[in-house]
Amino acid sequence: MKHLSHNARVLVTDGGRATVFRNAGQAGHPDLVPFKSYHQDNPPNREQATDKPSRVMESVGFSRSSAEQPDYHQMTEDRFVQGIAADMEADLVAGEFSEIIVVAPPVALGVWRKAARPALAKATITEINKDLTKHTVTSIAGIVVKALEGD
Repeated sequence: MKHLSHNARVLVTDGGRATVFRNAGQAGHPDLVPFKSYHQDNPPNREQATDKPSRVMESVGFSRSSAEQPDYHQMTEDRFVQGIAADMEADLVAGEFSEIIVVAPPVALGVWRKAARPALAKATITEINKDLTKHTVTSIAGIVVKALEGD
């Protein structure tokens, strides 16, 4: 069974906002204190993509088809999570923490896994597949402790 050690970080994120908590309590008795906060404005894809999808002519024959339009909204969310991973990597290298718990929905968690370098991946003691960005600190602490006890 794992415990949330003193000074461990808890990152709660989705694609548009994130809060990093620092555990000011001792192992087994968490006291999560908000440490950093991130936010970005990311309008829906329909507002970001104003052009019509491009058309493609087939090399043989006269048929045409449209090309799929990129999802700019998702691309912006991915860059947001990658930026947080880079920031956490810098804090880890600076020795500000040694363990981190990541709480994110599935897509953001997948982006986190790809963006986390080996040192940050090793420092990640658990990942919780939930969107808790709008939950209270007490609720987040309870869910984190329960997830650690389950490991």
